[in-house]
Amino acid sequence: MKRSWTALAVAAVAVLAVASCNDYGNTFQNNTGATILSISPSVISAGQTNDFTLTVNGGIFVKGTVVQWDGKTLESTLPMDSAGNILGNIITAKVPPALVAKPGVATIITLSPATGAGRNGLSNPVAIVINPSPNPLSVLTSITPNTAVAGAATMPVSLSLIGSSFLSNSDPAAASQVNWTAGPTTTKLTVGTISANQIQASIPVALLAAAGSATVTIFNPGSPPPAGCTTICSGGGGGGSSAPQTFTICAAAPCVAPAAASATAAALVAEETPAVSLDGRYVAYTAVQNERAQVFLRDTCEGAAAGCQPRTTLVSVAADGSAANEESHAPSISSDGRYVAFSSAATNVIENAPASLQIYMRDTCSGAGDSCKPSTQLISLDSNGALVGTQSILPSVSSSGRFVAFLAITSSHSSTPAKNSVNSSNSGYRQVFIRDTCLGAANCTPKTTRISLQPGDGTGSEGKPVGPALSGSANHVAISGGTAVTLFKRSVAVDDRVFLAIANQQP
Repeated sequence: MKRSWTALAVAAVAVLAVASCNDYGNTFQNNTGATILSISPSVISAGQTNDFTLTVNGGIFVKGTVVQWDGKTLESTLPMDSAGNILGNIITAKVPPALVAKPGVATIITLSPATGAGRNGLSNPVAIVINPSPNPLSVLTSITPNTAVAGAATMPVSLSLIGSSFLSNSDPAAASQVNWTAGPTTTKLTVGTISANQIQASIPVALLAAAGSATVTIFNPGSPPPAGCTTICSGGGGGGSSAPQTFTICAAAPCVAPAAASATAAALVAEETPAVSLDGRYVAYTAVQNERAQVFLRDTCEGAAAGCQPRTTLVSVAADGSAANEESHAPSISSDGRYVAFSSAATNVIENAPASLQIYMRDTCSGAGDSCKPSTQLISLDSNGALVGTQSILPSVSSSGRFVAFLAITSSHSSTPAKNSVNSSNSGYRQVFIRDTCLGAANCTPKTTRISLQPGDGTGSEGKPVGPALSGSANHVAISGGTAVTLFKRSVAVDDRVFLAIANQQP
């Protein structure tokens, strides 16, 4: 019985400690223990599978001080200096996964040994937010129907959308949304039933009145903040818009949706390999958007600090935020995920962009801080400007992003018709270049160096063009041609800060 009364007494103290008003909507008796200034993390996602460390900053933490999570004492550690003295301004605790299994808000306090009347040893309470897991990005694979004759509909048209990762409308505020975009106007369609793989929506008659086309996308909202959250309530994030499907409105019957452009883009995208940063956090890839291939960067938040929200950004983008106005392909990414090089035929990604396929590199500012502003630069150029008369494809970026190797193609010198088109499988006259952008280098002048030893036309059996592969440190470049691969290397070992032009040297 004595032990029971002791436990009740401790519980009563804890209740009193959170019983007067504070910033978190709780009320508490003035603390007589330490003071908490901050905790890290202060936000975490539910469903952790391993223990994680909670760091509490403040003071003064003394021998015997422990961290409590909603009144439960955690395994706590007081860091010491080299002489074995307790630092007093920091304490850490091991948090088991069971405490963050579900979304919610928990109260963190510290309890220090205390004696004497009116002394409870409790710190001020601080809230930690346990967010739901991020919502998935929806995948839209088809819509039925995908055509209509202008003015023919007399009542709303039922639209069936097939795909995956759709969010149920058991909670309308958290459900998947269907967006219809025609020109600059986006309309949110009324939806009926939603399952994980199918959505039924309704297209108003007014949207089908005039000939033209529209794109249909599914938007998943981010997961909401937990109930009871009053601070740092951004929610679990995730979600976003799916790739679009096109709905065609014909002037007259029969109405057939044009499929050639989107099918060609999709076929090319299907053959491309994504590029991944060194730590696996960032992934650059190509996907079809509005019937054009575009390059995207996905921040997965893998290994990032708590509070990171996964998101996808468009890399092949103009200065005003609009998408590239022509096809973009073949992304290559720096080790830290900040720089992404790609090939694009667009004329709006930079001012006065050269015609035809060119190599560009986007500084996405990933990990660079708020002062960094994303920008795009042309890579496939020489001292006179662009590499005139060429189409540049298949970039390969060094670890730091300073060097970019790429393949430049001009019209074939052969009289054989099959070789005269840069779109043929042989692709004609090929040269490999490396661009030194001077990123991170002082007193450096950007320059482009041709490293392929000799030009040549090859035969049609060579298949599709193969780009160069640049090593992370830019010490080696591999070039494929015909039936052999040549590896170029430097005459001396240097790091990525200095590039020595390769001239007639092979291993």
